Amino acid sequence: MDYAAGLELLKSQVDDERIRMHSLASAVVLRALARKLGQDEQTWALAGLLHDLDYGETAEDMHRHGLVTAELLAGRDVPEEVVSAIKAHNAENLGLTRSTPLDLALTAGETITGLVVATTLVYPDKKLASVKPKSVTKRMKEKAFAASVNRDHILLCEQLGIPLPEFAALAVEAMRTISDDLGL
Repeated sequence: MDYAAGLELLKSQVDDERIRMHSLASAVVLRALARKLGQDEQTWALAGLLHDLDYGETAEDMHRHGLVTAELLAGRDVPEEVVSAIKAHNAENLGLTRSTPLDLALTAGETITGLVVATTLVYPDKKLASVKPKSVTKRMKEKAFAASVNRDHILLCEQLGIPLPEFAALAVEAMRTISDDLGL
């Protein structure tokens, strides 16, 4: 499946505009991570785009989140590494272990998008163009800020050899490229 087909699948499966925007942000961050780490950009972006396809159905039962998406993707020519990473981004609830760079990247990348958006929304103009990566790293230390964002998941970037300040900068820069699409 190519990215365009993945985007069509996202649009057909996800009604919640917030989840769609999160998926687009995750895809652009994963694409940037792939570029930095010398991985396949389309494959990694596809993982970011599709990782929450089942969220509307599984939000109340996180022990199914990722598994329903895997079933939906069966027979759709999606690389197995993408399907595995989608399941692994919910490893704690599924009893899985994150073992590949894509597993780590998807979990860290999709999680940092929430912190970047939350940081953006406290700026007076609510624009990604105004966000300093340093502000994102500062907010990491404030546990009450965007409290639902799992800081340990974001810190998986370090297992990829990317220090947090560099990861925050990568995420902010990547998300800025689609700021109009995100409404930020």
